[in-house]
Amino acid sequence: MNSQSKTTKKFYHIILLVMLVFFVISFITNILNSIIVDVKQSFDLSLTLTGLLPFSFFIAYGIMSIPAGFLAEKYGDKTLLVASFFVMMLASFLFAFNPSYITFTITLFSLGSCMAVLQVVINPMLRVAGGEEHFAFNSVLAQLVFGLASFASPYLYKYLVNNDDPSTQGVASLLRSYVPENLPWVALYFVFSLIAFAMLLIVFFVKYPKVKKNEDEKAGDKSSYLSLLKNKWTLLYFLGIFCYVGTEQGIGNWISQFLFEYHNIDPQTIGADTVAYFWAMLTVGCLLGLLLLKFIDSRKLLIYATLITIITIVLAITGSSEVALIAFPLLGFFISVMWSIIFSLALNSVKSHHGSLSGILCTGIAGGAIVPFIVGWLGELMSLRAGMFFLILPLLFILSIGFWANPLVNNKTISLKKEN
Repeated sequence: MNSQSKTTKKFYHIILLVMLVFFVISFITNILNSIIVDVKQSFDLSLTLTGLLPFSFFIAYGIMSIPAGFLAEKYGDKTLLVASFFVMMLASFLFAFNPSYITFTITLFSLGSCMAVLQVVINPMLRVAGGEEHFAFNSVLAQLVFGLASFASPYLYKYLVNNDDPSTQGVASLLRSYVPENLPWVALYFVFSLIAFAMLLIVFFVKYPKVKKNEDEKAGDKSSYLSLLKNKWTLLYFLGIFCYVGTEQGIGNWISQFLFEYHNIDPQTIGADTVAYFWAMLTVGCLLGLLLLKFIDSRKLLIYATLITIITIVLAITGSSEVALIAFPLLGFFISVMWSIIFSLALNSVKSHHGSLSGILCTGIAGGAIVPFIVGWLGELMSLRAGMFFLILPLLFILSIGFWANPLVNNKTISLKKEN
């Protein structure tokens, strides 16, 4: 008992570091949901070119997720963490000093690549730092931190771009003075550069425990990937992750533009708030989902959640401004259980090579690149409302998972019926 407590205390600083990294990943990643309208107007972009921005970021996940596993094996955690934050700092700083559409897409791709590497590094670190017996709890805590950061980032945007309070606008005014007057949102990337520099210093000076990965956490060799890719379940669950992230980002990225275009709602105030509420509700939904999974089979819960999501997205797209302001945040709540259910069903559907499977599934995060781009492209051909109806298609595939999934191990549930 004492030795266990001592071990946990010894690596407590690593748990805090991992939570901080999760916060930074989410804080920087999901700011794009809030600034998308400003970016579109600043660079006079079509909906298609606007859709290429999340594409630039999330396609990096698709490209880097599997190579990141091999890099982690070869160079170690500290080296990759330092390198990632250095690239993040440099990319954010260069864009802030030379803002243009081209440099922004390059910056987003660079940041996305770094995020993919960070995700691969910190999960095994969290298992070692907190102990395997606490890994599930710490993973949920990390998701909570991730959601809180997504909720908080739009408020930094509001502070920098829409700050009229004389007592607090000093820093905002200072940062805005370094960027073009018509591009106040670019000041965010000075902040991101400073955050990345601070993280670089922290990860450089922290002492790390030796991470011994389980077989399931190792990247695996080429044969393990080829074996998995021949398995139909691998491809089906890859598509499931692809559709989920595509739906999540397809909603989050276009909320502000949709509210502005159809309901004339200011993207710098109420629009930003609505994006924040979407992520806040997604966080709350994750916690409730964990409880529901103790009582409901995961496949049934996925079916219920997806059906409600489809109904809610139709209401959000077709309803009044009052309905839209309620329905869009609720979408975050209803989709919140999908990622964990799809991922766990996938891991429970194959007997081996779980580390390689995780890499393949994480490549499906590229759905966050493709789906928002398709929504924007369709929005330009027809209308943004018509484009957002496309989100029903990936949701229908997710719905199908609840019917055809046949895991080797089902989630354990608690029966409320009394046994005779």
